[in-house]
Amino acid sequence: MPTPRPLALAVSLATASLTLTAHAEEAERLSTLTVTAQAATKTETPFNETPQSVSVIENEEWEARGAETVQRAADYTPGVYTNQIGASNRYDYLVLRGFTDGSVSNTFLDGLKVMSDGGSFSSLVVDPWFLERIEVVKGPASVLYGRASPGGLVAQTSKRPEFEHSGEVRLGIGNNAQRSAAFDLTGPLDDERRVAFRVTGLARAADTQFGPVEEERYAFAPQLSWDVTDATSLTLHAYLHKDPEGGYHSGLPYEGTAEDRNGRRISNDFFEGEEDFDKFEREQTLVGYELEHRFSDALTGRQTLRYTESDVELEQVYAFGWASDTELNRYYSSGDESLKALAVDNQLEARLTTGAAEHTLLAGVDYQQRDNDVVWGSGAFPTIDAFDPQYGAEPTAFYPDVRQKRELEQTGVYLQDQLALGNWRLNLGGRHDWVDIANTDRDTGVTGELDDTQFSGRAGALYLFDNGLAPYASYTTSFSPNAATDQNGDLIEPSQGEQVETGLKFQPAGTQDRYSVALFHITQENLATKRASETFFRATGEIESQGVELEAHTRLTDNLRLQVGYSYTDVTLEKTGDANEGNTDNWVPRHQASVWGQYTVQQGGLAGLDAGLGVRYYADIYADEANTEKVPDYTLVDATLGYDLAKAGFEGVSARLNVSNLLDEEYVAGCSDIDFCYFGAERSVKATVSYTF
Repeated sequence: MPTPRPLALAVSLATASLTLTAHAEEAERLSTLTVTAQAATKTETPFNETPQSVSVIENEEWEARGAETVQRAADYTPGVYTNQIGASNRYDYLVLRGFTDGSVSNTFLDGLKVMSDGGSFSSLVVDPWFLERIEVVKGPASVLYGRASPGGLVAQTSKRPEFEHSGEVRLGIGNNAQRSAAFDLTGPLDDERRVAFRVTGLARAADTQFGPVEEERYAFAPQLSWDVTDATSLTLHAYLHKDPEGGYHSGLPYEGTAEDRNGRRISNDFFEGEEDFDKFEREQTLVGYELEHRFSDALTGRQTLRYTESDVELEQVYAFGWASDTELNRYYSSGDESLKALAVDNQLEARLTTGAAEHTLLAGVDYQQRDNDVVWGSGAFPTIDAFDPQYGAEPTAFYPDVRQKRELEQTGVYLQDQLALGNWRLNLGGRHDWVDIANTDRDTGVTGELDDTQFSGRAGALYLFDNGLAPYASYTTSFSPNAATDQNGDLIEPSQGEQVETGLKFQPAGTQDRYSVALFHITQENLATKRASETFFRATGEIESQGVELEAHTRLTDNLRLQVGYSYTDVTLEKTGDANEGNTDNWVPRHQASVWGQYTVQQGGLAGLDAGLGVRYYADIYADEANTEKVPDYTLVDATLGYDLAKAGFEGVSARLNVSNLLDEEYVAGCSDIDFCYFGAERSVKATVSYTF
């Protein structure tokens, strides 16, 4: 099993030592504050009683860093690679413990899967302005959620109505013509405070570093919560989202971006497309409810339901390899997709005691259904000079459209028992899924089908010492359906993953500080692999991921907060059936380290001022599965400066300046292969003014 570098381990231990000293007296006078890891168990379980690695990202953390997407909110989370497609903000790409499959569609919102279609352009996103917190569950989580990547999942929690009046209005401007306006209002609707509302909205637009490409977003979320009785509550909610402009999403050859081509480099603001053939529009509607009834203090029932509709239209002219010393080949891609989906989860939670053991039992039945009608077009365009581009070209060819109906249906039954026996915390769970997938060619009528059942399990044990230390070990499994077809036109059987993890958590009494170290080994089998001479896929692949992650969230003093993270991830292509067997997987940093510190002035003439500085480091990223090239290592610096104007007599008003990539580093963030490498985002400067009441 790999071990962290000595320097990283020394820094972690030194940080822990300083923190213990700083909190020695404070812990005695503070009441215990609980940080939960609810997504890993679907119950209210404290962070240091969960035998699995979970990173919790609170709203105030990403707000301070100025993050405007979920992937940017996770920038400082170890074990999560957020620069897979560089400067693109179209989707929330999150590589978890080295696994890229499902990185776009493996997200959950309020306990239900965000019903995207990972094999198409219909991957949905939720703007973080509408979220309260984000939990990253590391490793397999199929036992509670069904189909999922073995690398983990990203669980998002929405802001919900509150029974006290409050609100916020925010305006922002920045470079690249950034402009934004947002609001968030909540409070009771009746004198008895049994009904509460929340309305949240956002409008945001910006140019990008890539020629004429723009980003534009509008989103609105109305909600209503009703305490029907003292034991029954109902929340109705909707999320309406439109992206008229979806920004840039394309790659360029390794030679010319990560290294010179004939002594020259392509500019990191180069646009290889055509303005008249560049389009990405996405509309999303999510409507649902959350119903909870407490039968007694020991028994609670819940039902969560969400219906989703999404429409995506896409046009893009993209580059694919060099045609000459200076010119790139270009092709055309388009998409027109309409997705409709339903997800529902029914739970029954019981708390009971048998002898010396206290049990939290969770039984559930969930159902997912998704239909996506797609039309995919393709064509060819004239070449373009990467160093002296001339625009205005017309297509040279259009090829026949591909028309598909993509259907998925999944039903799962799960049972989990969390036992507290003295200082021991045990977690046992099992789940059985029935999965039906059908992809039908609407022109030929040929259907690729999968009708399968899967069992997923989990077993974990943790010992909680009185001083807050908690060593643990766990074993978990997962499954993930494949979108590829075999030589008979049938969908490949689902990939299966298993993980062994051991680690140590620590949360000092009376604080929200938390420290963790996790060592893991994941194997995923039955991957879809393809030989160059064949047009179909085979289920022969295997990937092995192993590594270590260290994470610390601490308040060193009353004024200074610190977040430190380090991960070592070694991902090997164990079985591929080709020359890449035994190589390291690409798109995965072997070393990833980050630190974020924020200092708040609480007294004196500068009271109300805060400043934050962060550094992110990425190293040893292969550009292709053949391991012929590596992406140059890179380091990024982010900064923030904020001021609470209440200190100057403007109650409720605050201002913040955020700068990402402070040093304006020009870099390649990652490559899917030698032909597609992705420039990282240039420096972004943004100022916001907020009024809270």
